Amino acid sequence: MSFARCPATVSSTSSEFPSLRLRRGEDRRLRAGHLWIFSNEVDTAATPLTALRPGQLVRVLTDRGAALGTAYVNPATLICARLLTRRPDTPVDAALLERRLRIALALRERLYPSPHYRWCFGESDGLPGLVLDRFGDIVVGQIATAGMEALREAVEQAVTAVLAPVALIWKNDTGARDLERLPREVRAAWGEVPAELEVQERPASDLLLRYRAPLVDGQKTGWFYDQAGNRSRLLRYLARGARVLDVCSYVGAWGLTAAVGGAGAVTCVDGSQRAIDFARRNANANGLAIETLRGDAFETLEALANAQRRFDVVVLDPPAFIKRRRDAAAGQAAYRRLNQLALRLLNNEGLLVSCSCSFHLEADALLASIQAAARHVGRFVQLLETGGQAPDHPVHPAISETRYLKAFFCRVTPE
Repeated sequence: MSFARCPATVSSTSSEFPSLRLRRGEDRRLRAGHLWIFSNEVDTAATPLTALRPGQLVRVLTDRGAALGTAYVNPATLICARLLTRRPDTPVDAALLERRLRIALALRERLYPSPHYRWCFGESDGLPGLVLDRFGDIVVGQIATAGMEALREAVEQAVTAVLAPVALIWKNDTGARDLERLPREVRAAWGEVPAELEVQERPASDLLLRYRAPLVDGQKTGWFYDQAGNRSRLLRYLARGARVLDVCSYVGAWGLTAAVGGAGAVTCVDGSQRAIDFARRNANANGLAIETLRGDAFETLEALANAQRRFDVVVLDPPAFIKRRRDAAAGQAAYRRLNQLALRLLNNEGLLVSCSCSFHLEADALLASIQAAARHVGRFVQLLETGGQAPDHPVHPAISETRYLKAFFCRVTPE
């Protein structure tokens, strides 16, 4: 499949692009601030999608011919176009991308004392389909759409102009690329692909944790910056000497945050031996002690309950159980079961931190699952605080899909 690659040195305005005309009334959502165009919103009689190439830039028009901006397209997907700019005279080139990346960087540099954060969060930073995570002088990126793939050279030029990292690694191995009919790959735009990444995180102003995380065979870009704020929130509820269970721990960030914050004992559970090995290494590197258990989360929680283990804090941070809307019922049942197992392990007046990164599970539905689980095991739950994604993952007010992370901090007592 060929992509309409936009050379980084070419400045093109929308007047030079083919048109994508919308059906009557389908411009309302875009005028309200959304960036996506769905295939059933296009007047395919006036502008056949099949005549356009994946990644091609188009001029978006209302049914009456009024210009709405410039977008890139992929006629093979349900979201067939995403707006890049609303100004028809603005060239889509490296200079535009550079301006957006500079604005995004200014926010992160104001928020974080060290260069470890999500630098670009797609639509929320005006660059749909692009994620950039910064690990000191290394940037790890993911491109999820054919349109951004066509702009890859311009992105690379913009990254160089704004930050000039020693390496830019494209970790393009997510399922989103399958939907866009893009190949999965991990490669360096420049520099070398490191086996591991170094991450620094400050859960409090006087606390510093240093982690190592795998890159090529790691999750996402190698780290979960979105939970950093919630990990910090944990400290306000953590009693000194508390026994903490970190479920789906990956390389141990929740557990080590508890350990450095004064927990008396920390147990990390994950199904990946490699993740467990990294968790142990990270504990040792920070002068902390943890217990690690490798196993399926559900089976391990069941075994811990049978062994009459008890904890003062249980953190549940599972992968998304609901990846598609049609999986919502089964996924919600899985969240309920996981929380039910966790509640059995908590001491009275213990803390349950229950998270979900499933966009298709609304916050109220997760809370309902926690409440149903509590009723089933005879516990009473009080919601103390609700957390979301860290501010380096800003929410686009018009795009609900950019708000996906839920974290409930709950006090658990006898019924």
